[in-house]
Amino acid sequence: MFGIIVGTHGMFSEQLVKSLEMILGEQKNVRAVTLVPGEGPDDVVKKYEQAISELDCEDGVLFLNDLFGGSPYNAAARLVINNEKYGIVTGVNLPMLIEMCSAQMVDDGSDIKALMEKAVEAGKNGTQTFHASQIEDDEDDL
Repeated sequence: MFGIIVGTHGMFSEQLVKSLEMILGEQKNVRAVTLVPGEGPDDVVKKYEQAISELDCEDGVLFLNDLFGGSPYNAAARLVINNEKYGIVTGVNLPMLIEMCSAQMVDDGSDIKALMEKAVEAGKNGTQTFHASQIEDDEDDL
């Protein structure tokens, strides 16, 4: 199984995981890691290492971060650079997280690169638009 670590600025990761669990129920192989004011990348690396020690990471670790180049991302990159089974996807959103937790349950043997591609696709597909102009005017049909 692969572990999922959601690393973000502020409490966003904790709330994202709570929202996930409202939908899918308790998740045992997912951790939220926060960067709060006064902390830096070294603090986040320590939090990531603690999370990894608590997770089943036999098949790797997928870091889902909020911003490319931000401190949570930079801290994850320090760990990913030394492990072929680790990967990072930025722009984390709820559809992405749901898809990755679903992938954990199915465990189809995907490697970390395939999981990263699935995460990106789910994140993109979760972004949709709606505008009143998209609705057909039913009155014109009368």
